[in-house]
Formats: sequence, C-alpha cells, structure tokens
Amino acid sequence: MIIWTLALKSLWNRRTTAALMVLAISISVALLLSVQMLRTSAKQGFTNTISGTDLIIGARTGPINLLLLSVFRIGNATTNINWETYQKISHHPDVAWTIPISLGDSHRGFRVIGTDEDYFRHYHFAGDQSLHFVAGHEFKNLFEAVLGADVARKLHYKLGDSIILAHGVGEVSFEKHTNHPFRVVGILAKTGTPVDQTVHVGLKSITAIHVDWRTGTLAPKDARTSTEALNHMDLTPKDLTAFLVGMRSKPLALRMQRAVNVYKGEALLAIIPGVALNQLWSLIGVADTALMIVAAFVVVASLLGMLTSILTSLNERRREMAILRSVGARPRHILALMVIEAGLLATLGVIFGIIWAYLLLFLGRPILQQNFGVFIEMDMPSSYELSILALIVLSALLIGFLPAFRAYRNTLSDGLQIRV
Repeated sequence: MIIWTLALKSLWNRRTTAALMVLAISISVALLLSVQMLRTSAKQGFTNTISGTDLIIGARTGPINLLLLSVFRIGNATTNINWETYQKISHHPDVAWTIPISLGDSHRGFRVIGTDEDYFRHYHFAGDQSLHFVAGHEFKNLFEAVLGADVARKLHYKLGDSIILAHGVGEVSFEKHTNHPFRVVGILAKTGTPVDQTVHVGLKSITAIHVDWRTGTLAPKDARTSTEALNHMDLTPKDLTAFLVGMRSKPLALRMQRAVNVYKGEALLAIIPGVALNQLWSLIGVADTALMIVAAFVVVASLLGMLTSILTSLNERRREMAILRSVGARPRHILALMVIEAGLLATLGVIFGIIWAYLLLFLGRPILQQNFGVFIEMDMPSSYELSILALIVLSALLIGFLPAFRAYRNTLSDGLQIRV
C-alpha cells in the first residue's frame, strides 16, 4: 500500500509531464477504440437494416450498387425496371410478396421513396422487427406522406403538416412540386435504419407529381394538370427503381435469382441481401484493416513516448531514489515503484480514452446517420474491446520494466558508492 501511495505522490509531483503522457495515451486509445466501435456498430447496423427479404431485384448493375441504392438510399439508378416486368415477377407462384421502390425525388435533403402498402406490412429489420407508427397511419390517398422518425424530428413535422417534394435528390433543388403539396398522415417509430431518413409516398403519387414533366422540364403553370384531374387519371407507374422480394420458401430464392439474371425481356439483376452485404465488407475490408493498423501504431507510439519520458527523467530522479533508499526502500521497491507509475499512467490514459471515444461517437453519430443512414449504437465496450484495453495496460507495465530496471541498477550503484 505504501508503494502505491508513493507512486501517486511521485506522479503528482511531476503532474505536468504525467498529464501530457496521459493525454497522449488517451488520444491514441480514443482513436483505436472509436475505430473498433465504429467498425462493429456499422457492420451490425448494415446487417440489421434489412431482414426477411430473400431477393432484391433491379436493373442490371453491380450487386453492391443495387444494395446501396435500394436499401440504404445511396446513389442513383442508371436505369429502371419496366412495370410489366415487375408485374410478371410479383405474380410468380413462388413469390409470396414484393415491395416496389421508386426513387428520384427528395425533401429538404431527405430521400423520397414511392412504394405501396406492402412496404409497411413486409419490411423487416434487426431480425424480425416490423415497422410501427408512433402517430397516424399509412398513406391511403394520392397526396399523403409517411415520415421516418428522423425526418419528423429534425424538420419538426407533425400530423397534418404540408410538405413540398423536390425534383432530384440534392439538398438544394430549384425545381419543386409546389402545385402538389403532400399532407403528413403518419410518422414511423425509430428503427435505426435508413427508414428513419426517408419520406414515404404512394407509387401513384410519384407518377402524379411527374405528369407535367417532359424531358426533365416542368410544363408552364397554365398547362399543368390539376389535383382533381389527377385523381381521375390512370396513374399506374411505367417503371420502378427496384423491388424487394419474399419467397414462399428460402430454397426457391436461388432458383428465382438464376431466372431473373438470365431474363431476356430486359437486363435485370437479382441479389441476395446477405451475400451482397458480405461482398460490401470484403470490398472495404482492406481499408478497414489498414485503419485499425494505423490506430494500433498510434497507441504503440504513445506508449513509446511514455517510455522515453520516464527514461529521460531517471537522472533527475536519482536524488529521489537515494532518499527512498536512505529511509529503508529496497531496490525491488524502486523497481515496483516505476512499474506501478507506468501502469497508472496507462490506466488513466485508457479511462480518459474511453471517455473521448464515446464523446467522439456521440458527436459523430448524427453525421453518419444523416449522410449514410448508419445508426451507431452507444453500447458498453464489448469483451473484445475490453481485452484490447487490458492489453494496452499490460503493455505499459511491460514497457515500464525497462526504466524500472535502470532505476534498480542506479540505486544499487549509488548504494555501493563510498562518499567522503
């Protein structure tokens, strides 16, 4: 107990240098821990975004592109699927349900998705969780909208509010569908998925707001179709961006995938979400590993910096060690003192590093969720992450043996000197 008290008082006596060492270690630990937690949470968040869907079908492009577009609302479609093709596949006897998806519009930076009532019945996430409403209900009429939780919260919308959709997906749009405002009729519960960042409207609504668009240009005001006229028009869409498919049994998904990929009517691509997610993580795995290696080297550099600082201070502390020897401290006590100091510095660095990491993730979580639809869980460190932190402290103790041994040698040498 006495040696621990001496270690604390010794560090307090050199508190400026000790604080700088703790700061360096804490920053490196925060970097390493935040990268690890970000990797784990992002992967879990991506995996939990969609479940229960056997296939995603879209125009022929890359599997990852189709996954990012249809599920995460990232990117833009190069081409669409004909409505007739969608009808043919959706009525196949092996298909249990489908969820059509039409993208291309936005509202104040949030993506707008055109779909139907099956979206609210069959879309599942995080295992077998389904979508729920915290207020209102699903859209039933032409110009009604259902908001994701984050859209309603960030834009302060409530039931009955009127919103204007914009042409295109940019945060700033010069072409808005002002002649056909939508009324908010439902707000979804928080899901931690891109659903929270989405405005949902009916497929026919997407067709209706584009009736007066010709070759990317809106018709003059006096030539635009009124809302009353639109309610009596055939607003069956001509095409879709993609659609999700649930099969009557899982083994049928592979057979349907092969049939879609060789379909001669048009160029289609069918992907299995889980397989595409694995491809996505394989693609970014090199950068992911490289980032962890860089973070690990930063931790090593901070520990070496601590070692250098302790070694540098040894000559200045020889008087301190001599006094300790004069009051009865043995060389092994000096050795223990130096190791304990190194361990305390590392432990304090790890504790503050955890605080910095959680603060960094807390501040960065809204940015990741807003731009990428990835929700980062603020859970306690996992057993793997705790083992990494314990390894850092253990490494500091081992590193502390070098200056400790030097101090041990010095005290032996000083104790053998004959002073006249």
